[in-house]
Amino acid sequence: MATTRDLKKRIRAVESTKQITKAMEMVAAAKLRRAQQRIESYRPYAEKMVEMLGHLSSASGQVTHPFFEKREVKKTTLVLFTSDRGLCGSYNSNLIRTAEAFRKDYAPENLDLVCVGKRGRDYFRRRNVSIVASYLDFSGNMDLAKVRDMTYFLTNSFVSGEVDQIVFLYTAFISTARFRIARKQFLPIEQEFGVGEEAHLGKEYIFEPDAASIYAALLPNYAQTVAQMSMAEALASEHGTRMIAMGSATKNAGEMIDNLTLVMNKARQATITKELLEVVSGAEALKG
Repeated sequence: MATTRDLKKRIRAVESTKQITKAMEMVAAAKLRRAQQRIESYRPYAEKMVEMLGHLSSASGQVTHPFFEKREVKKTTLVLFTSDRGLCGSYNSNLIRTAEAFRKDYAPENLDLVCVGKRGRDYFRRRNVSIVASYLDFSGNMDLAKVRDMTYFLTNSFVSGEVDQIVFLYTAFISTARFRIARKQFLPIEQEFGVGEEAHLGKEYIFEPDAASIYAALLPNYAQTVAQMSMAEALASEHGTRMIAMGSATKNAGEMIDNLTLVMNKARQATITKELLEVVSGAEALKG
């Protein structure tokens, strides 16, 4: 049985761990709030972008653009969004498991892998899976320059014909405690940019030099917006999952401290009782 001194050491160690997990929970909560604000700030821009593309589509008629080109899918690029750091529960394992299931449907030569985040990159690198590009160090904040570089690389590979389809695999942010694995086709663009009846009844736009040119110029910005929103949701989900995981760890540490304290008190009580019995026994022996 552990001595009182040993139990005190274990309690101090668990208390130290609890302080760390509590601090990490608070940091994750602060980052989650910033990530939520980022999503909310992006949303109006994305909605206005879709609305404007709808007006342009209506004004320019049938517009062709490489981003819409649907061809026989011979090669696909999977873009996997994982975290750079751990201690976020099952966040990465769920994504990697889904990515592995996705890869089973393709021959190795028909699938390119792009990893966003160190966890996914390290996992597939250890298994000697070819990775065509990696984008790292996103956990601290949203690096728009890196997202822009990634978008440029992906759109170029599609337009040049190197790949026929690009798919995003990330964790979509629903609420503070709700997340889900999302699979989104990035290219070719599947969304139809229509405008509602209310928009038709509103103002009419004059486009210079012409609607088709502006439409073609805006589509790369739309692709950039989709990539940014996916990255923002992935980051928010990561911080939310880490906050929940660290909160659970803090709670478990508190319960462990309570249990160890109870065991220590019982051990102390047993020691005191034993000493009292020895004193009483000694006194009785002296009387006899």
